[in-house]
Amino acid sequence: MKNSFVMVTDTSFALNFLIYIQNIYLNQNEEEEKLRFPYLSTRMAFKNDFEKQYKELWEEVAERIGNDNRNGPTPFYGEKDLFFQRLFVNDEVSLMDFHEAYKTFEVWWNSFAGYFAIERSIEEKGQQLYEEISDLLLQKRMEPKSRLKISLIYDESLLADTQFSSYFAVLPIKDFFLHYEELVLKLEVCID
Repeated sequence: MKNSFVMVTDTSFALNFLIYIQNIYLNQNEEEEKLRFPYLSTRMAFKNDFEKQYKELWEEVAERIGNDNRNGPTPFYGEKDLFFQRLFVNDEVSLMDFHEAYKTFEVWWNSFAGYFAIERSIEEKGQQLYEEISDLLLQKRMEPKSRLKISLIYDESLLADTQFSSYFAVLPIKDFFLHYEELVLKLEVCID
């Protein structure tokens, strides 16, 4: 039996922007030593049911990205109004604050410290993970039905469950370094 396993990793603009928003939200009521990137000194006006809306939006975005099999533009890139309308109080001040946060994210994301650094940070660990999953599949004589797509996020998702579904997973880069031993078992479940 030959190895037919294919694993691809990408960095989702939308999922990482949601993590960015999550961290702004959490930082507004967090102790100094527990702050996450990014820290903003201004308070943003989030909807009263922010956590519920966030979780629903996260699931929608992750599902759409998981189902997207093309290598074209990232789903949700440029659909910033969707994030504003679902998560923020709809007024002029909130809209200006949101545009500022969106712009700071976009500048960071498009810099070498953004998506490029996220993708490159797991390069060695990603190769190791690929080899371990390939070996496991060969040992179990399992033939993958599709490629395994892993969408990387720069920080943990604390307000929504990270996604694991058929041939798709959302993983924070931290898991590649602090929870690597668990990754093979988690990802094996994604491959039916």
